[in-house]
Amino acid sequence: MPRLTETETSALLTGSAWRREGEAIVRDVNVADFAAAIALVNQVAALAEAADHHPDLLVHGWNNVRLTLSTHSEGGLTDADFRLAAKIDTLL
Repeated sequence: MPRLTETETSALLTGSAWRREGEAIVRDVNVADFAAAIALVNQVAALAEAADHHPDLLVHGWNNVRLTLSTHSEGGLTDADFRLAAKIDTLL
């Protein structure tokens, strides 16, 4: 799967809750409590397994989750990252 160009990446991020950080897209989510954070991580994990595309997940504080997507094998962003981001967005 080829890397996206800067123009493609910018277009896909327009109007999105995701932001660019280096060679990844990132979304921070604030939820009600720690249990909700873990539940979100588990839901994202199920989507990631189904897509065979795995984000970096960070639970910090007691109710914050940071989701980071990048296609490591391509050294940057691909369509797979944005497809999974869109699926994650349906959870939120």
